[in-house]
Amino acid sequence: MNSRDRVIATLKYDHPDRVPRDIWALPYVREKRSDEYKILINEFPCDFLGVSPDYPPGIYFPSSFQEIGTYQDEWGSVWQVAEAGIIGEVKKPALDNWSKLRKYKPPWDLVNERRWDNVNRICEQSNMFTICGATVRIFERMQFLRGTENLFTDIAFGTAEFRQLLTILQEFYLEDLRGWCNSNVDAIYMMDDWGTNQGLLINPKTWREIFKPIYQQFCDVIHSAGKYVFFHSDGNTQSIYGDLIEVGVNAINSQLFTMDIETLGLDYKGKVTFWGEIDRQHILPFGTPEEVREAVYRVRKALGDDNGGVIAQCEWGKFDPIENIQMVYKTWLEE
Repeated sequence: MNSRDRVIATLKYDHPDRVPRDIWALPYVREKRSDEYKILINEFPCDFLGVSPDYPPGIYFPSSFQEIGTYQDEWGSVWQVAEAGIIGEVKKPALDNWSKLRKYKPPWDLVNERRWDNVNRICEQSNMFTICGATVRIFERMQFLRGTENLFTDIAFGTAEFRQLLTILQEFYLEDLRGWCNSNVDAIYMMDDWGTNQGLLINPKTWREIFKPIYQQFCDVIHSAGKYVFFHSDGNTQSIYGDLIEVGVNAINSQLFTMDIETLGLDYKGKVTFWGEIDRQHILPFGTPEEVREAVYRVRKALGDDNGGVIAQCEWGKFDPIENIQMVYKTWLEE
């Protein structure tokens, strides 16, 4: 099997020849530990290929690797980076006051000015499983535009301005998705960090009332184009796992070790593909290789299936030892 065949067989529970590999390395690792990164990629080639469209000159994108300081993103919010190579956080939201909403315009150039020739060429020529490099992130974008505290208040009171902003972003991301659906990528990637270590950031009932219908619409658009839906969310999202599957998500990337992994397996194995991960809060940065091996075996035992349904993925953090990352992928190859 080539990489594309392997991932598709995994998604369909159709007996892949081995578990597909997906390696996430933070910008710091790719920039400052590039020699180690090359060693890992050469030893354990990735089955996924992220692709991004080209743009004409003059459309500004902040670099994925940020130095210490501040920068303004393409949506107008100002970020502060306290540690090089780490994304930082918003310190001046573009819509910190609702009076700014009346004249606010999303960065439509990011959608309307995209050039697809190179994306389509890469997809046609590669035997890897291709997934879009851009992400739909409606909840997180609202946090970046309003500020987290403001947004939670907005959700609680359900203000007209909140509904208006939600509609603006929904229309923006629908147009974004339609562009990707007309490209040759295999899958479209969405993300929103919904959890704390203990549970969902908002009441699951509120989530189902406000956000679930939007995700349903997004998934319907993607599936109508014959593409797979991949979704990432940090934190404990166990209370909405079934909802994500219900709206049509094919593969979920989540912080498994904040949840009851065995219960996830009992409830959802065979219904979705578990797209990683291994504990990046404790085991990958601070554990021994043997502890990493035990963690992978726990995931394999609870979620693994010879028929498919699981992807060997982990996130390589700034100071995680390469030996621990290597052990993740070595263990997935063991009998």
